[in-house]
Amino acid sequence: MRLSPVSDPRPFKIPESVLVVIHTPALDVLLIQRADAPDFWQSVTGAKDFIDEPFEATAAREAFEETGIGAQLGVLTDWQLENIYDIYPRWAHRYAPGVTRNTEHVFGLCVPDGTPVTLNPREHTAFCWLPWREAADKCYSPSNAEAILLLPQFVR
Repeated sequence: MRLSPVSDPRPFKIPESVLVVIHTPALDVLLIQRADAPDFWQSVTGAKDFIDEPFEATAAREAFEETGIGAQLGVLTDWQLENIYDIYPRWAHRYAPGVTRNTEHVFGLCVPDGTPVTLNPREHTAFCWLPWREAADKCYSPSNAEAILLLPQFVR
């Protein structure tokens, strides 16, 4: 894997990621506010660490890294949905030259009411639990909002 510019020794991000909609049985959804974009509220997202990392492992790892919520605290469900989208220009530098699109695999993680949240302050500065429709309205990303609007179909 080629390394990014000298100022950043980390490898380029793999353009395969997960979106994890963390929710309660009552369909309250956890949203987190990005540290690098305060107007950007979202569900948990993150790229694979290595190309062969299973999406389920990526989803569990990202949920824990970003919120402190371990997948074992709830039920992680693969929604068998993928979003393919153009990478936002503000984050294009994280990907190898010429990479412009990302494939995102969608999961739900149902956790008990009152599940504590511990944010990674390098990534997120605030969180809120909102009823699913309000959470969809608050999301910056259209694909994230669409996934939240599908939530009732996956908890029947």
